[in-house]
Amino acid sequence: MSDYHSGARSIPIGREEMAIDPGLRRFMLGVYTKMGLGLAWSAALAFAVGMIPQVTQTVLTPPVLYIVQWGPLVLLLGSSFFMRNASPAASGLLYWAVVTLMGLGLGVWVFLAANAVSAETLGGRTVTVTFANMAKAFLVTAAAFGGLALWGYTTKRNLSGLHSMVIMAIWGLAIIGILNFAAVSMGWIQGSSMFEIGMQVVTLIVFSVLVATQTNQLRESYYYLANDQRGQAVMTNFGALNLYIAFITIFQMILSLMSSRN
Repeated sequence: MSDYHSGARSIPIGREEMAIDPGLRRFMLGVYTKMGLGLAWSAALAFAVGMIPQVTQTVLTPPVLYIVQWGPLVLLLGSSFFMRNASPAASGLLYWAVVTLMGLGLGVWVFLAANAVSAETLGGRTVTVTFANMAKAFLVTAAAFGGLALWGYTTKRNLSGLHSMVIMAIWGLAIIGILNFAAVSMGWIQGSSMFEIGMQVVTLIVFSVLVATQTNQLRESYYYLANDQRGQAVMTNFGALNLYIAFITIFQMILSLMSSRN
């Protein structure tokens, strides 16, 4: 995950009434508008990949498949080292690159639903996706996301400590997932459906917490970027990126759990 540090601390005394701050509302609206555009672009790409045979063949076969599968993680890892003082243009490019790759990857779900094809997961579970399940998963995700974001925005607490723990937990989950993928693929261990479900549940919880803490950190940071247009632009991109990734991850975890059977 990309994490932009702006030197934000607790909201200064006298600024707790953020709900009536028009500048803060505009800033947050900018973040969620960018995230919403990313979700719309992802949906368009996913349906193109899942419904157009020529695009399906190109995207869901190697080597493009490997780029789509691992590209977002590589970009996020690289940004952690090479974008410590990112510009608005660079952070914006990162955002749309990750959104595009993840949107193409979502095409797998559309392909399975459109062709009534079941897939077997690494842990041995059978996943049968339908458009009805996709709609239900999206609605559940949207409702949960809205509630968590609202709590993160309205709470008086500074959740920066919890946010840092969540970011570390996400990288930990990524490392465990990569190691498990490698071990099962090479035949070193047998895939476990219980382990896979457990990982998905933990991932669902961690990314749900991320929605609240990221929203909280955007609110906290705004007051220290109020006169810094460059900083606000960068924070908008990174904030939208983290929230976008959280939304997509929660959606995929819910969809997978709803569509699986042993």
